[in-house]
Amino acid sequence: MNWNGITVGYALSGSHCTFAEVMPEIKRFVDAGANVVPIVSNTLITTDTRFGTAKEWQEQLRGITGNEIISTIVQAEPLGPSKLLDVLVIAPCTGNTTSRLANAITDSAVLMAAKAQMRNGRPIVLAISTNDGLGLNAANIAKLLVAKHIYFVPFGQDNPIQKPNSLVARMDLVLEACEAALQGKQLQPMLVERHG
Repeated sequence: MNWNGITVGYALSGSHCTFAEVMPEIKRFVDAGANVVPIVSNTLITTDTRFGTAKEWQEQLRGITGNEIISTIVQAEPLGPSKLLDVLVIAPCTGNTTSRLANAITDSAVLMAAKAQMRNGRPIVLAISTNDGLGLNAANIAKLLVAKHIYFVPFGQDNPIQKPNSLVARMDLVLEACEAALQGKQLQPMLVERHG
């Protein structure tokens, strides 16, 4: 697929342990010719963890994409009327973000961007990363599975013995899932063996 002229909203919610895994995936879009607009939840802006500091992640995002970061609801709101994004991917998409999206709660830049995409009837691709995917969040994932214009990066259990409710997407398939979504298709198989 030719990504030249396509604008990708790449949103990250607070699964800090997954940030290092998704940075090369963001670069894949840039290398393919896409314009990538980084969108982040408040935790990426404010929280330092053992996986890296907020400042380091912000510098990486700006360096890879060449664009400023959208980090507030006010900054994300114009994405609706401007119809800037051809596709929005939320990777990683935490259980918290999944549950809010499934229940129409808009309290972060990431969720405002998703609301904008839904308003415009454009694809949203979710790369879930949640310890609760087969727990209480299973109901929210099910709601999103049947929603219009929402697609999933293939996912599976990442640690079925020690964390039997945990689900994580194959982050190396983010670009391919977005290609499929732009054609109105779900990348298959959607359920994959993730552990090991």
